[in-house]
Amino acid sequence: MSQQTLKEIQNYYGQVLKTKEDLKTSACCPLDAPPPRVQALLKNVHDIVQSKFYGCGSPLPVAADGCTVLDLGCGTGRDAFILSQIVGKTGRVIGIDMTDEQLSVAKQYVGWHMDRFGYEKPNVGFVKGYIEDLKSAGIQDSSVDIVISNCVINLSPDKKSVFEEIHRVLKPGGELYFSDVFAGRRVPAELQNDTVLRGECLGGAMYTEDFRRMLRDIGILDYRTVSKRQLTLDDPDVQRKAGMVDFYSVTIRAFKVDLEDICENYGHVAWYKGTIPECPHGFVLDDHHEFKTGQPMPVCGNTANMLAQTRYAGHFRVEGDFSTHYGVFDCASKPGAVIETGACC
Repeated sequence: MSQQTLKEIQNYYGQVLKTKEDLKTSACCPLDAPPPRVQALLKNVHDIVQSKFYGCGSPLPVAADGCTVLDLGCGTGRDAFILSQIVGKTGRVIGIDMTDEQLSVAKQYVGWHMDRFGYEKPNVGFVKGYIEDLKSAGIQDSSVDIVISNCVINLSPDKKSVFEEIHRVLKPGGELYFSDVFAGRRVPAELQNDTVLRGECLGGAMYTEDFRRMLRDIGILDYRTVSKRQLTLDDPDVQRKAGMVDFYSVTIRAFKVDLEDICENYGHVAWYKGTIPECPHGFVLDDHHEFKTGQPMPVCGNTANMLAQTRYAGHFRVEGDFSTHYGVFDCASKPGAVIETGACC
């Protein structure tokens, strides 16, 4: 791990950036309004915490009541305080960050938020640590139901260690749900080492195919793209330096379940019961799997396992087994969806 790189990132987020208005690009800012359910929860988050938010999406899970959620690179705690409401009094949220200035704000407002939520004792805590070494921060093996991250993993100089640690701490059936900046090509070395571009979440953007290979190497053979939008480089200096690279804000989910490296057809069919309170009429798994309540949908073996071996199991009826193989699953996407790997991604 490059200690110099980490120090530069700490300085950028601890000293250079005072609020999100200091950002030079849109990479660390979501362009779209949060979903209505998130907007409602945001009303309970302190304005100062929100002003120092540097995320690019809304990787905030549903069906998470009572879950233990780990927020990687939590910053001042904006997402962690939203998650605190999502998991409820019986759940637990752990925020980890390496920047003292960010953590001091998060810790300062824990009591304020617990009073706001009507909780007698905190269900959220913040620890200083590195996302490449969660063990040193006390995060045990198979102890977390959901790991989220919002435009942070790109900042890491050792991304493989980050994903290995995520895989280690997730419980069987656990979910990684994160938003980050990706690139349509490998970012040139001189741009990776540019302090401003790295701090603006561009220099460390992952090339999509390298990301796929990285997950494959640690045992996650299929991941799902939930949403994707291309970023604009509005700052003239940033455009001059990095305008040859196409950057995207992407929200992705992956599961610690049994998977194959492509979608195979075993004849499974899935029904969504409509029982997730936030999703009464349908559930979106990814950019080409939207389950309408009560309507059957043929699914590949990987999708069947994502539904049947995770916390979503009680909300679906999945019929079929793996006794008969019918060949490759025709995983046709809905119009406008982007499929980036051989699996349902």
